[in-house]
Amino acid sequence: MRVSRGAQEATAVVSRHENTEVVSQEEVSLEQKNVDYSAERKQTLQARYTYGTIFLITNLMAWFVRDYGQKLLPQLHYPTACGTEGHDCFRTLGVLRVSLGCFIFFFIMFLTTSKTRKLFEVRNTWHSRWWAFKFFLFAVSVTVPFFFSPDFIQLYGEFARVGAGIFLILQLVSVIQFIHWWNNYWMPDKERKQSCSLGLLMSTIFYIASICGIVSMYPLYAHRPLCILNIFFITWTAILLIVMMVVSLHSKVNRGLLSSGIMASYIVFLCWSAIRSEPATSKCNTQKPVNGNGDWTTIVGFLIAICAVVMATFSTGIDSQSFQFRKDEVQQEDDIPYTYGFFHLVFSLGAMYFAMLFISWNLNNSARKWSIDVGWASTWVKIVNEWFAATIYLWTLISPVVMQNKVLDHVEPVQQIDESAMP
Repeated sequence: MRVSRGAQEATAVVSRHENTEVVSQEEVSLEQKNVDYSAERKQTLQARYTYGTIFLITNLMAWFVRDYGQKLLPQLHYPTACGTEGHDCFRTLGVLRVSLGCFIFFFIMFLTTSKTRKLFEVRNTWHSRWWAFKFFLFAVSVTVPFFFSPDFIQLYGEFARVGAGIFLILQLVSVIQFIHWWNNYWMPDKERKQSCSLGLLMSTIFYIASICGIVSMYPLYAHRPLCILNIFFITWTAILLIVMMVVSLHSKVNRGLLSSGIMASYIVFLCWSAIRSEPATSKCNTQKPVNGNGDWTTIVGFLIAICAVVMATFSTGIDSQSFQFRKDEVQQEDDIPYTYGFFHLVFSLGAMYFAMLFISWNLNNSARKWSIDVGWASTWVKIVNEWFAATIYLWTLISPVVMQNKVLDHVEPVQQIDESAMP
């Protein structure tokens, strides 16, 4: 009996030891998996900046081909694609060729990374690693369009106009969603009285900036009675500002002044940018025509504009949550931090967008040196974008009220039928 008890105790000790080892192995395995998840997530987040750098390099390539390619590069000898003297591979067509190459690269990345869900999928590895092969793929993608015929490049230019318009819509939705997020963050809360006061202060600053912008645009760009178009642009922007403020303060909407103040500043900026895009030869534009080399203010403004295009593409690409139908999904530990397919799709559309900026949305005439997004076509694109932004924002304010009224109108007849059916 004693031996039996001793054997049982020994067996129990061995069993506990084995269980302890299993538990410790599981803990080590779980800790290792957490470390791997963290490393993978960090690498995918770093990959975004590499793609952004590639996009910036492509923008600079397009500018170089447009302004200095024909002088500094040797004459191309592809008569079918570039003509006998290579003229069809520079200026407007050169920008479109570089844009097409960038579009091909990011669209291939979109096709090969879409529907990626987990960090340890093969497509996640393709998105975050294999940079040597992807740089080779990028070089091939940018080179191949220089062998295409001018007619095909012109066809791509027409297609790029549509893609650039889609990009503007996506960017607009992302901006409006950010404004609503910011407004919800600074909404009055009993537990955060300081946030309420800061929100009121910020809304006041945004409205003062918007009013100052409108007031200053009149003497700068509408100083003559003949500047009817600019007077209309500025006045209509002021009307939109007032309408957004009144609607946001309406008792049924009650969204406060912060979101409408931010949106007012945004549409004032779009109006100013649209008027600044008018040709320098316009009587109402106070800008001096740019010479061949451009002064330092023109160069700095040009570089800032390129960086703004890259940042707009980058911020829209990582903001896939604004375009999800279901936003209540729980984020798992092994889920990817952002949607790769949407990220690359936005960059492919951004390639079309920067092409339109460099050629001023005009496929027939080339833009001046050190200029970006200048011309009547660019002006009207920005003005329409401003009006569209205000329309979407107003709809986001009144749509909950409209939907609620529809639900109430549908519920009342049902209640009446139920009451009439009662004995």
